[in-house]
Amino acid sequence: MSAQENKLFIERYLAAMSGSDKAPAEVDRFVSDQDPELKEHIAMFEAAFPYYELVPDDLVAEADKVAVRATFKGTHGGELMGMPATGKEVVMSAMLIYRVVDNQIVEHWMNVDQLSLMQQLGALPEMA
Repeated sequence: MSAQENKLFIERYLAAMSGSDKAPAEVDRFVSDQDPELKEHIAMFEAAFPYYELVPDDLVAEADKVAVRATFKGTHGGELMGMPATGKEVVMSAMLIYRVVDNQIVEHWMNVDQLSLMQQLGALPEMA
């Protein structure tokens, strides 16, 4: 697949996942069994932030990789790493790189603003 086709695939993936139930069958349409960590991450965050959104701000593609600068939006409605649901709405930035082979994500790298997330949930104090 071309870089442009991979970019369009990731756009479809983000549109399908954002604001919807991320049932395993739906995730399997986009994420290969070669990347079980991504599947686990999606399941964990879907349980903690049901129907969360991952809104792409920028997408850049080269060869089999697509880089995404995105905004995560969700409501803390379930346990997250031992923290009970707070009902708080959160927004955080994320940087992701997906490697796409034959219309499947086979590998990913992710960096999210965990400090901001923990502050918004009240687990850490806000910075002055």
